[in-house]
Formats: sequence, structure tokens, C-alpha cells
Amino acid sequence: MTVAAPSSNGASTISRPAAPRPIQRPTSALELIRTADRAEVPPAAAPQVHPAQPSGFSPEQLAALAAPLDRANVCQREQGRGKVAYVEGWVVVAEANRIFGFDGWQRQTVAMRCVAQAERPIGRDKKPGWGVTYTARVRVTVTAGGLTAVVREGSGAGHGIDVDLGQAHESALKEAETDAMKRALMTFGNPFGLALYDKQQRQVSSAPGQGEGPQRPAVQRPSASWSAPVVPAPSAASPAQDHTPTPVPSPSAPADPGLAPLAAETIQHLHGTLRALPRPLLESLTRAFRKRFQVPDAAVTIADRISQKCHHDWIEAFLVSYREVRSAEKHCEVRSAEQHQRPGDR
Repeated sequence: MTVAAPSSNGASTISRPAAPRPIQRPTSALELIRTADRAEVPPAAAPQVHPAQPSGFSPEQLAALAAPLDRANVCQREQGRGKVAYVEGWVVVAEANRIFGFDGWQRQTVAMRCVAQAERPIGRDKKPGWGVTYTARVRVTVTAGGLTAVVREGSGAGHGIDVDLGQAHESALKEAETDAMKRALMTFGNPFGLALYDKQQRQVSSAPGQGEGPQRPAVQRPSASWSAPVVPAPSAASPAQDHTPTPVPSPSAPADPGLAPLAAETIQHLHGTLRALPRPLLESLTRAFRKRFQVPDAAVTIADRISQKCHHDWIEAFLVSYREVRSAEKHCEVRSAEQHQRPGDR
């Protein structure tokens, strides 16, 4: 098609082709499919906030992890002009076996490196020897209640000094691995040495017989039953008949608030609370209390062992941990049930 361009006098003298019109081609099959897909896609849903997963640790384990560090497990060594408090490696392993179970945790050395090796004099007589330093990184994996494993890592260093070069390497390597393992386990709580990072050591127990330390023998005490607690109610008419032993700290003993004796009313209240617990929970608490405070197997009950503030605080922490775990589990069960409902039922 052409269009005539008009001249100055109105006559058309020049013809030029007109611009072609766009061709309306039919929609392709691919475009039809994409259009249909876009029509079926629902609007973006609001992001769902998933609740925190419940802890896989049992209430007994949570109470053990939150408990103060036993003073019997703390050692000291000279370093520089002062002393440094620490927990030995075998004690840390024993605590991990006690709390997590022999098959509930594992460690893996992920890195090991010799960073220094040099000749040096040893001892007062300046014998020729060797000094060796290693660094290590250890990964600790804890399986808690069948949930996702908890993984922690720690780095450490070890120093070996010996007249024999091989012995120096062996000492440094082992020390580095142990130091890294302790730093990884330390993140789980006080029983693994976390309390020692506090200069005031407020989470280190100084009460005798309050831990799993090998230096603390169990104290034999008469047993009692829950149905007949040894702490009778105070009576104003016959005060002389109250033979309840009241722990009196020695004047030379260190001042520890946990050693403060409990009032008779508080002890009776704790007895009533424990008697009202479900049987499985009471058995779990009793086992944990026996381990924590070294109650001998010959004792029929732990009722007569509840006499100090540290016992009260430990029981309260145990019950609080149990309630938090149960609350988280119920919350997850409700959310899981809601997610499995059909959209039309909501």
C-alpha cells in the first residue's frame, strides 16, 4: 500500500510506501501453558514461624548440666605468679559418660598441628632436651533424645618437654587433644568447667558431699520414707520433742549460702510437692538427686537428705526444667496437628 504525498497546490505528486501493520500471530502452545501455570499459582503465603524444637535432654540431664561444679573436681596448678583452677581431662570424660551416657556422645579430632619444636635445657641441672607445642581442634557430638545431634568444637594447645624428642611429641599431642576436648565440652555447662571462667566461681559448690568427685565419700545417714518424713511439724506445746537434726556449719567452714539449713516448714512443703509428682517423674528426680548428692544405695529414700538450701534450689531447677521441656513438647504437638489439618477444616 502506498500513500500519496500532497504538493503545495494540493496535487499528489510523490507516492511512498506506508508503514506495514504488525501481524497478529496466534498465541503459541508454550505461552498458553505458561499462562495457565501462572493462573494456578496461589498467592504467596505468609512465612510460617516454627516454634523452637524441644530439647532432647531429659529433665534429669538438664538438672545435671545446670548444677554447680563440684569443688572436689577442681584442681589448681602454679602458673606465673598465681594459681589456675582447672578440671582434669579424665574427670570431664567421666562427667560426659555420667550425664550423656556411654553411647550418647563422641569426640573427633578434626585438626592437629605441630607448631613449634626446639632444643632447650631441662631441669635445674640444665640437661639438653626438647620443647614441642601442638595445637588441636576437637569436635564433640552429643545425641539427645533422638533429635538432631548437638555439635560443639573447641581448640586447645599442648606442650611437651622431655630429653627424648618422641616423648615430647607424645606429651604435647595428647595434651592438645585433651585441652581441645575440654573446651568443646565446656560449652555444655558447669560440670565440664564452665563455672571456672567466672573469676568469683559463684557456680562452684563448696559444700561437702555434693558431687560425683572421687574425693568425697558418701555420708551414711538413717533412711526414711515419704509417708513418714523425719521432719515433724513444729509444735509450740512440746518443743522439746522435736529431735530434727539441724545442720550447723562449722565456724571454720567457708561461707556458702547453699549450706544454709532449711526451715521445717520448707522441708515439709518440698515433701508434699514430691509426693504429688507423677510416679515416673518422681523416680527420675530421685535417681538424679542420688547421683548429684551421692546418696548411698543402702538409703531407702532421699527424704531425710533434703535439709539444705542447695537441695531446695536443685529440686526447683529440676522441676522448672521438666516443665519447660513438657511445655515445648506440647506446643510442638499442637503446631504439628494444626499443620496436618486440611485447609477447609481450619
